[in-house]
Amino acid sequence: MEDRPLADLFPPATRARWLGLVDGVLKGGDFEKRLVAKTADGIRIEPLYDAAAPVAQPVRAPGPWRVAQRVDHPDGAQASALALADLEGGADALTLVFAGAPSARGYGLTATTAADLDAALGNVMLPLIATRLDAGARGIEAAFLIRDVVAARGEPLKGLDLDLGLDPIGTLAAGGSLAEDYGAEIARTLAAFDAEGFSGRACLADGRPYHEAGASEATELAAVLATAVAYLRALEANGHPLERAREAVAVLLTADADEFLTIAKFRAMRRLWARVEAACGLDPRPLRLHAETAWRMMTRRDPFVNILRTSMAACSAGLGGADAITALPYTAALGLSDAFARRVVRNSQIVLIEESNLARVADPAAGAGSFETLTGELTTAAWAAFQAIEREGGLVASLRAGAIQGRIAAIQAMRARNVATRREALTGASEFPYLAEKPVTVLDVAPVAAPPAAGFGSGSALTAPPLPSLRLAEPYEALRDASDAALAASGRRPAVFLANLGPVAVFNARSTFAANAFAAGGIEAVNQEGFTDPAALAEAFRASGARIACLCSSDALYATHAVEAARALKAAGASTLYLAGKAGDLAAPLKAAGVDGELHAGGDVLALLTGALAHATNA
Repeated sequence: MEDRPLADLFPPATRARWLGLVDGVLKGGDFEKRLVAKTADGIRIEPLYDAAAPVAQPVRAPGPWRVAQRVDHPDGAQASALALADLEGGADALTLVFAGAPSARGYGLTATTAADLDAALGNVMLPLIATRLDAGARGIEAAFLIRDVVAARGEPLKGLDLDLGLDPIGTLAAGGSLAEDYGAEIARTLAAFDAEGFSGRACLADGRPYHEAGASEATELAAVLATAVAYLRALEANGHPLERAREAVAVLLTADADEFLTIAKFRAMRRLWARVEAACGLDPRPLRLHAETAWRMMTRRDPFVNILRTSMAACSAGLGGADAITALPYTAALGLSDAFARRVVRNSQIVLIEESNLARVADPAAGAGSFETLTGELTTAAWAAFQAIEREGGLVASLRAGAIQGRIAAIQAMRARNVATRREALTGASEFPYLAEKPVTVLDVAPVAAPPAAGFGSGSALTAPPLPSLRLAEPYEALRDASDAALAASGRRPAVFLANLGPVAVFNARSTFAANAFAAGGIEAVNQEGFTDPAALAEAFRASGARIACLCSSDALYATHAVEAARALKAAGASTLYLAGKAGDLAAPLKAAGVDGELHAGGDVLALLTGALAHATNA
């Protein structure tokens, strides 16, 4: 056999060769529709990217990111015990969540004196860890409480890795009210701390209010950047050198389970901040960039899936350059998380850092075509959105006018449609629900009333329409709650009879699809058999006790059996009848035979389930 060069045997991979292979698989299908996706900002997600030359990318300070755990138990002794367990178990940062803060979700530290807070931090050695305060409108009060705790312990503020977390603009966005002299108040607070040797961050530009309301990546980045710039201006206008003002501002971005966009968003934030520094005439310095996993992606149903979501989110934030990551425990949407849930979310990050060694590379995404392209396009989109906010007079003016709220609402409406049609799948809620799931354990702690908030300043109040805090799974969870109530009242769940036509090989695909879809609304599918005799089908439906039914089979069998089967089911008492798939040319005769709706991919499954649940539970 003649020897041939390897290049002839294995020709180099090229985009042209790849496109040729794709064309063969698509067989005339639309490349754009099949393989190209778009983000909420309209940024294209290509199926294949060429390698990219690395772009100068600001990165975090050398070393791994910090694993931050929430301290949010209302009882000081319990809060201290949980915090110590986290630190002994490998965490090296704490996020002190005070009652009344939006992120407290009805719980949080109730400390109103330094003694109270000291008890909640019993035996916690603050000089050895990083600490961030999350107190919402109680931010200044909380800042002075931690100062007094440190003073009582005889520990200097100087050298503490401390973020005071003051975010008055975020308070306006989430709560709808803010004192007009907020800038002077945060400047006075920083001056008081600096006089005692403080060198940490006072202000936090927090992306959570915008993300929880439905904001896109570019919108969240723009809002955060506009907030940070507003704090720079306020601190400088009230006597702080610009260099110190820059060092006093930190940023918090949300991290969700979309690996590509989360990594790109965190990288883009550092580029955007470097652009602001350059515009201010400052030499770039590493931005303190916090991350918290997204509240809006958390589910109450099948909460163990939240472990996967938060692990992916934390991993992506770390790879994107976050300095400290607070990951929500998998039971966070159900109540106050116990030690086990806290350990799981803590260990997930420790594995990423210590065993997977993901923090050893300063910028793992450098040179990857997909990440470099997305980072660049997201930076461009966010800068344009930031400029739009600046043209509106800054973020406070935009919030007061309801402008940014309107833009976020439009994005959220699109996102809600994607959730309703399951284009944006929520595993355990809208996809692959498990009706027999067992309840998980949370701490038996009642929500607490938040102490009165002093707010930021004492001037006249600025008001704005508050942004909502949403979880994507809520509409499906409401249906599941109604199903649980029916089960508790009657001893059985609302049911749908699957009217399978023909042999299992013919109906199985659509029958499985229908059972999955109905379960997302808490409706249990009954019947695994196939039928060809309408009379036998009708008798099986009557015996099932169900009130609604769904025809499941192939298009070919629908053409020959569906109309007759529909008439038989209606005559047997089916109040509502669905067809799994699209009726096509059979739409008119099937409607005349009693078919009330179609269940198919891309349809509004949420609306269909809402109606189906009502029909399944009403006599």
